[in-house]
Amino acid sequence: MVLIVVLGLLVAKLLAELILAALNRAEVRRHAEQAPAAVAAIMDAETYRKSVDYTLAKNRFGVWSMIFDTGVLLLALSSLVLPLIYGQVAIWSETGNWDDALFILFAGVLLSIPGLPFDWWGQFRLEQRFGFNKSTPGLWISDKFKGLALTFVIGFPLLWALLSLIDWVGGTWWIWAFGLMFGFQLLMLVLYPKLILPLFNKLTPLPEGELRTRLLALSERTGFKASAIEVMDGSKRSGHSNAFFTGFGRFRRIVLFDTLIAQLEPAELEAVLAHEVGHYRRGHIPKTIALSAAIMLGAFAVIAWLARSDWFNPAFGFPPHELAPSFLLFGLLSGAVMFWFSPLGNLLSRKHEYEADAFARDAMGGPEPLVSALRKMSRKNLSNLTPHPWFSGFYYSHPTLVERETALTKAA
Repeated sequence: MVLIVVLGLLVAKLLAELILAALNRAEVRRHAEQAPAAVAAIMDAETYRKSVDYTLAKNRFGVWSMIFDTGVLLLALSSLVLPLIYGQVAIWSETGNWDDALFILFAGVLLSIPGLPFDWWGQFRLEQRFGFNKSTPGLWISDKFKGLALTFVIGFPLLWALLSLIDWVGGTWWIWAFGLMFGFQLLMLVLYPKLILPLFNKLTPLPEGELRTRLLALSERTGFKASAIEVMDGSKRSGHSNAFFTGFGRFRRIVLFDTLIAQLEPAELEAVLAHEVGHYRRGHIPKTIALSAAIMLGAFAVIAWLARSDWFNPAFGFPPHELAPSFLLFGLLSGAVMFWFSPLGNLLSRKHEYEADAFARDAMGGPEPLVSALRKMSRKNLSNLTPHPWFSGFYYSHPTLVERETALTKAA
């Protein structure tokens, strides 16, 4: 019965995603020949046509990818392949938890392998077709192996520690597990740009010049101190652009994609950074961390409850009360539940984006630099400017460009 309910949840999620994709395709096609006036002011006809083609191509690709991924997961859960792997790994050791940690990692890697052809196709066919792919097969393979190595180097000791907590502290292990994982995430905010990111991308200090002078002046007048302003060579993989800051306190760093620097003027880049500073100054970062911590604590509580139950693990062919299978199953199935709450998370995220936009407008003395930057970024990234409202509600963490412009100019 449990298995049937779970499989039903996965199928329900897939059907909802397919309906949302169909609604979005219909909405995009409805405006394909004639862009709405607000959109026509942002994109010229040729660029808009390309954005429509790109959106529809991604939509079709996404549909097949979703169906395939769900099929793989349904097969894995309804067959005995995962319990078989668990049984084989368990015989490696009768004591300790290192074999349980390896089981979770091996199962995760195994389930990711069938999706590699889709990953490759998306990069070297879809993105290549529209001029965004800058990667090479060698770099793509290298990234996969680096990611796999990091999974075991970082994931194994972390999982071993989490699984060992039940032996160390007993029934309250899930509270300690939350503390361990939350502390690890905070530590990674500092270590990621120093140790992990350089394994994949080259970071160089922003050279002296007008842009650096502008950004340092902005940081000074907005009270946003950063230890470094760095440029990331995102162009070696993609033509898409972005900017972000990472770390906290004196470890905070501003990172600009080289593609973004090539696309925008100094004043526009300053406005983009002002938007990112707005997230910091409006307290969005600690709010997001606090919300993430609450969700994580709830997740560990649910895992502990499922592991204690007599019905959860056996429904999928695993021995009852074993923590490692409960960890894996929760990781595989939680998305089928959290999907339905994604509009709430996106609603909060979009509220934060509006507030950060307003901060950038005030910091720049008007909306024009940010509006200009957002328009250029939308054109360069072939953004979908006419999504269906339900689709954007489930998938868009940012308001559409038309919505952002309306909010910026009305309040100006």
